[in-house]
Amino acid sequence: MQDVLGPHVAAAGDPSQLLPAREQMAFTLGFHIILVPFGVALTTLMLVAHYRGLRKGDAEAMVLAQRWAKVSAVLFAVGAITGTVLSFELGILWPGLMGRYGAAFGFPFAIEGLFFFTEAIFVSIYIYGWRRLRPWPHFWTGVVVSLSSIGGAAAVIAANSWMNQPGGFTLVNGRVADVSPGKVFFNGAFWYELLHMLLAAYIVAGFVVASVYAVGMLRRRTVPDEGRATTSAGHDAARYNRLGFLIAFAIAAVAVPCQIVVGDTIARYVFDSEPAKFSAIELLPTTGTHVPETLGGILLDGKVRGGLQIPDGASLLAGFSVNTRISGLEAIPAQHRPTDREVSLVHLSFDVMVGLSFALLALGLWCAWLLWRRRVLEQQRWFLRACAVSGVAAVVCLETGWIVTEVGRQPWIVVGHLLTRDAVATQGNLWAFFAAVLAIYLAVGLTAGAVLVSMKRRWQAGGDDSVVVPYGPRGGVAGAPPEEAGTR
Repeated sequence: MQDVLGPHVAAAGDPSQLLPAREQMAFTLGFHIILVPFGVALTTLMLVAHYRGLRKGDAEAMVLAQRWAKVSAVLFAVGAITGTVLSFELGILWPGLMGRYGAAFGFPFAIEGLFFFTEAIFVSIYIYGWRRLRPWPHFWTGVVVSLSSIGGAAAVIAANSWMNQPGGFTLVNGRVADVSPGKVFFNGAFWYELLHMLLAAYIVAGFVVASVYAVGMLRRRTVPDEGRATTSAGHDAARYNRLGFLIAFAIAAVAVPCQIVVGDTIARYVFDSEPAKFSAIELLPTTGTHVPETLGGILLDGKVRGGLQIPDGASLLAGFSVNTRISGLEAIPAQHRPTDREVSLVHLSFDVMVGLSFALLALGLWCAWLLWRRRVLEQQRWFLRACAVSGVAAVVCLETGWIVTEVGRQPWIVVGHLLTRDAVATQGNLWAFFAAVLAIYLAVGLTAGAVLVSMKRRWQAGGDDSVVVPYGPRGGVAGAPPEEAGTR
């Protein structure tokens, strides 16, 4: 899920409630969006490990599948809480949006609710199904979890992309009088935003998980046999870390070059359909041809300050010609123009996102070279150190990409139809509401962190995965041979 709004600096004439409302949405959705990749992609990692365990009788793969399932369940619960808060925020903070466009904007959220309930049901079945279902029916319940999480993400992306390119409705006296659900859902920006977000999910989840096992290999962590039904050779801790790393890293590393190609294509689509956002990305105050690509720098008093300029770069990237004409911020009416600070934030966020994406691409190529040379990954200390921080880099990419998408839309909440300042609530103490939400998120975040740390410590100490815990049932057959897995 991506933010409805973004970081904001109050301007003259803005309602006093606008700043706390935007800051709150920026925080809560910035928090929530980190959970999305794990709902979408960690379940895929889980299924890859589960499939390998069933097909190959791989004990370590089954351990990974069961543990990743439990982590997914914890993060799903956290996402349910933060998502519920967000649903209240939309109505409380932005009555102008929901009151005027709720009939159109709310439709994708209704679809998302159906996917959410499906996912919740099958998450429970999958977690409870260890040692209670036959092997392959149990596996297919996990497939439903993964598909429903993707469907839910697609529904929320539909709502977000509709705000960037609204359509599928008719206005009568300023109110939505007729809605075409298909055109609302599958709006002009839907497919590229969806593909971009799904690839981002696999990149984030893959590198975050890989970073955990990279640290494990760096520390030469050993995990003793845990007393479950395992292969006759017992649980191989070194292989467990290596397999966990390779499954997650491989998926993320494959997604990165795909994301770079998709992102490059999207940039040209934004050039054609969202010229104001493209001007902010390129830090371009004036219209012209032979536009340079500016790396770094900020916009101050309407002028570019600092940065490294590559001659003709922006024109070449936008239209494959140095003569490509790019509209600058001056082409936007003053009342609809983003602030210098918002433009600078979008531009710098785009630079960070692209720079880190190429760094992650280099990391994937480094791994491919090591494997091609038949090097032992556990002995490549500098490579593992780089992998250990790759998860943080991937999360930063996700957050900066969100900033580009959402702050790049400002000052509109529904582009061309509704300004953000006209949608905000005008009554109530929103700073107090923000403080309460901060307290809730702090409590939820600390609790989730404590649960995950306790799980990790128990697993490291050789704790039995069959222990009764609040997020999952008794029982688990991770490591069991295929013919025994899923039976009582």
